[in-house]
Amino acid sequence: MKIFLDTADTSLIKKYYDTGLVDGVTTNPTLIMKSGRRPDDVYQEIKDIGITDISMEVMGDAQLMYNEGLRLVDKFGGVSTIKVPCTREGLKACKALNAEKVRTNVTLIFCAAQAVLAAKAGATYVSPFVGRLDDQSVAGLEVVRSISELYRIHGIRTQVLSASIRSVQRAIRSWYNGAEIVTMPPNILEQMYDHMLTDDGMKRFETDWEEVVRTNFLPVSNIL
Repeated sequence: MKIFLDTADTSLIKKYYDTGLVDGVTTNPTLIMKSGRRPDDVYQEIKDIGITDISMEVMGDAQLMYNEGLRLVDKFGGVSTIKVPCTREGLKACKALNAEKVRTNVTLIFCAAQAVLAAKAGATYVSPFVGRLDDQSVAGLEVVRSISELYRIHGIRTQVLSASIRSVQRAIRSWYNGAEIVTMPPNILEQMYDHMLTDDGMKRFETDWEEVVRTNFLPVSNIL
């Protein structure tokens, strides 16, 4: 069960990487555009932070995606996961990259049929877009479950990387429905820490501990 961050904001990646809870990062052209930086500069900084699995999206026809994928692997080494779309050209590129033992992430998955083709092409990861499916009144989590179950039945090694996650509930239910990885915006990871009963419990404990300190003359440094 892994957590990836879906962002190109290196300051946030550094903040959450330092928690020891983040296993990887996914990027896409939209996130790179929002960063206002050159893709290679973003990837280098993410690598320097210590992230060991970075999804780097490539575009174009199969040959262009293949060539760019190899260039990225040559430049950034083993942290590189080459992200290709689930299209005819994308799956051709995936197959060719797999033959070179390059890790791949097939993105824009919206049904189990596409996930079958991606697995056949040798994808390391497939990324079903839960939120975008929900937007179309399709149960995104059911697609995650269907893919996970198909892979389990047939012994497929491709991992399900649940994407387009817009709430903590969708993240948790993705894992519950068989996803090995969930990639999420930093704000969703932040929300995973929070529960009102935890907040209430901490207030009670702090109040009670202050009373323990007061009545037993303990040093202030012992306060939680």
